[in-house]
Amino acid sequence: MRKVVVGSPLHILLLGCSFALAAYAGVRLLADDWFGVALWLVGAALLHDLVLLPVYAVADRAVVRGLGAAGRREWAMYVRVPAALSGLLLLVWFPLISGMVDRRYRSATGLSPDGFLARWLLITAVLFGGSALLLAVRVRVRVRRATKLRPPADH
Repeated sequence: MRKVVVGSPLHILLLGCSFALAAYAGVRLLADDWFGVALWLVGAALLHDLVLLPVYAVADRAVVRGLGAAGRREWAMYVRVPAALSGLLLLVWFPLISGMVDRRYRSATGLSPDGFLARWLLITAVLFGGSALLLAVRVRVRVRRATKLRPPADH
């Protein structure tokens, strides 16, 4: 039986440093308003588990069923990845995209909050466009390989 090595001394040192940094950040974060932070974490977990997870599970199932009916179920990842990235960006920047914190953002930064919705839509379009381009390239390569593997009489 082989002996399993946990990690090199450098690996263990880096892991210890990252834990120390996380502990420091946690202490600093919880020092001012620990109840508000705890309430926010519990609320975020409940919102994700009770609302967001069922919504994106149903959406994913619809995409997979639709592509499966078309005989292209393997293309689902070309929809899932840009949709997940776009959804993550929407979740992170939602207050600015929706315009809910315009005055606070302007007073804190001195910058205009206009354009967050347009930029998010542009990033979403680029993500889906890049995914479609990658799919087109991969399909083209697959067709070329299939053509090269056929005997010359079938060309």
